[in-house]
Amino acid sequence: MVSPEASETSSLLSIGRNSSEIERHPFVSFDSPGSWFRRAFLCSTAFGVACILTLAFSFKHVPARANPTYHEFPSEFVWGTATSSYQIEGAVADDGRGPTIWDTFSHQPGNTLDNATGDVACDHYHRMKEDVELLKGLSVKAYRFSIAWSRILPNGTGDVNQQGIRFYGRLIDMLLAYDIEPWVTLFHWDLPQTLDDEYGGWLDVRTSEAFAKYSRICFEQFGDKVKHWITINEAWTVAVAGYNNGVHAPGHKDKPTTEPYIVGHNLLLGHAKAARIYKEEYAEKQKGVIGISNCGDFHYPRTDNDADVEAAHRAMLFQFGWFVDPILLGDYPEVMRKQLGNRLPVFTSDERQDLQGSADFLGLNYYSSLLAAEPKQKPTFGGYWADIFTELSDLPTWKKSSMGWNIVPGGLRKMLLWISERYDDPLLYVTENGAAFDEPDLATARNDENRRRFFEGHLRACAEAIDAGVRLGGYFAWSLM
Repeated sequence: MVSPEASETSSLLSIGRNSSEIERHPFVSFDSPGSWFRRAFLCSTAFGVACILTLAFSFKHVPARANPTYHEFPSEFVWGTATSSYQIEGAVADDGRGPTIWDTFSHQPGNTLDNATGDVACDHYHRMKEDVELLKGLSVKAYRFSIAWSRILPNGTGDVNQQGIRFYGRLIDMLLAYDIEPWVTLFHWDLPQTLDDEYGGWLDVRTSEAFAKYSRICFEQFGDKVKHWITINEAWTVAVAGYNNGVHAPGHKDKPTTEPYIVGHNLLLGHAKAARIYKEEYAEKQKGVIGISNCGDFHYPRTDNDADVEAAHRAMLFQFGWFVDPILLGDYPEVMRKQLGNRLPVFTSDERQDLQGSADFLGLNYYSSLLAAEPKQKPTFGGYWADIFTELSDLPTWKKSSMGWNIVPGGLRKMLLWISERYDDPLLYVTENGAAFDEPDLATARNDENRRRFFEGHLRACAEAIDAGVRLGGYFAWSLM
């Protein structure tokens, strides 16, 4: 069996997914509103972030051969934590914010755990000052957050909501006053409902064009102070969870053989349009950079036979490669072209040109590793999970988080190495990494050994990847709250 080292699975923690629940929780899809709010109850986040910073400073410089326990991170390495707008802001009808597809989806009974919604969430919109003070108290040096598109443009297009501009302006100013660098994600799933009603959302290229116009507004309003931009967060999750499984907004599952690929294509076009605007009009004068964050599970071949090795590689190309190959290699992975035929859209020459080199860096959201094997029989169903033609499973010795996800830190190191090799050493950031653990009482939350071990394992994996030559520039814990 080609699998992680036994020492990793027994002593270091990571996060993954129980493959038996793939349809309920599509792998790499860490959050739906229900899990967001349940995790706010389950996770003692402040302790977790403190663990990261403590462990980061404890990885002292010791020659690797003399003592492999310790590692030295580069002095410029970025240490941060991350959130998303719908997860934390609340105030969904305050100060001109328009409705989003997640508002609609979460208000339909049965779509989220305990029928939770983002109406209040962590109430960050009203408690922003104390939340930033929490970041300061944790000595966080960078904070990745997303802007709610419908708080800037309530209908996705049209007139700008100045109250939304003022809110994010205050947040950015306060972060900078506390010496915390803002990293801004432009789209983290909360599409304005009007765009879904009028265009069909990401199924229509007009949404890509609307995204570009919204992005320009953000660059213009905040770019003099924000130097790191992320266009799209986890396009894979939007496409597969939202348009194949239907477990995320907008909840489509009737056309899984076509809709995920149309949506993925338009998300990439939206990224390219926004990145081109930034690079041509703002990057030089604002002295900033722009990238994209994608989810990526490492897939270990279940055995060393060629079919299983190919299945593992195919699964990673259908996930991470789907949204990175067009940016860095010029087109979708060949295995996708071969498998999908005319179901996979084709880029025009102009679109291809806009995409190539459109990311100054890549963000990796890592939560999971799985075993992959060639199926014995062809699937009897259609859609993405049939298209990847890979049987996913777990190593029995892998531990799991309280969400049933595998815990494999070595997968993060291997994923970073795989990306570095395939894409010729791009600049990488781990833009999300974290775990949910059941904490039934305050004493358990305070004695948060599971999370301490989790972060230690993943930071060690990052350090080992850097030692192996990966250009890893930073690490963001998911989530602040």
